[in-house]
Amino acid sequence: MSVDNEAGRLKTEADEPGWEVDPDDEWGVAVIATVGRQLKLRRESVRMRAADFGVAVGYGEDLVYKIEGGKRIPRQEYLDKADEVLGAGGLIAATWEDVKKVRYPKKVRDLAQIEAKAVELQLYDPLNVHGLLQTPEYARGLLLMRRPAYTEDEVERFIAARVARKAVFERDPAPELSFVLEEWALRRPLGGRTALRRQLEHLLEVGQLRNVELQVMPMDREEHAGLAGGIEVLKFEDGSAVGRSPAVANGRPVSELKQLRILELRYGIIRAQALTPRESLAFIEQLLGET
Repeated sequence: MSVDNEAGRLKTEADEPGWEVDPDDEWGVAVIATVGRQLKLRRESVRMRAADFGVAVGYGEDLVYKIEGGKRIPRQEYLDKADEVLGAGGLIAATWEDVKKVRYPKKVRDLAQIEAKAVELQLYDPLNVHGLLQTPEYARGLLLMRRPAYTEDEVERFIAARVARKAVFERDPAPELSFVLEEWALRRPLGGRTALRRQLEHLLEVGQLRNVELQVMPMDREEHAGLAGGIEVLKFEDGSAVGRSPAVANGRPVSELKQLRILELRYGIIRAQALTPRESLAFIEQLLGET
């Protein structure tokens, strides 16, 4: 490979891997800055120039400086390769344990932490399949439709974050999960028919779990208590709860008893107006046959 071709390859790859650090994420900034400093000190201790190090790990010099300067979040393969090139004996590779805790946007991490503590979740999304139920293909379809458009890097990051949130299904003891889905969200082929089929198949799988109840709100209902927007109510072991809805407190999380009662009342009525869990699974199976 010629020098020009090699430089072009490294420059292209430098533009792709890694994630930008959110300057408002203080913890994330601190972690990535610390990891970057360790990488730089280790590289300098073996007297290797950034350009040579970039060639050795297969990335451009620009990305090396960004990671060492705490401006970009390194991927796991970057840290593993750096560990090998610098002979760090696993010390650099081990920093992935810290990096992976801040690789997702702060608001997503905060949400995942709250979900991880809840013993009961009541969730209604009037527009799409709820994020906890989305397959990666369906999530990609939604993210690619955002305008102004996300970059490919941002799309991959958000998909990874949504997949990580699904750890809530693997907890032991498992929380009680209740979802109300709109029929039109289950019919709309976002991302293509194949992606929709896989999404419907996934819903049927999740709907079989003993701690999960899926209910579908049919389009032919003449009464609907959820027209004011989505609802999220999370309850915790100590009896406390937190809720959120565009119709209450402008969408900010609330924990006041009066506001929580409003959300729970609306959610309860929505559930009563929707198909039962058994009817809903049969309905989803019928939609799958039609897709």
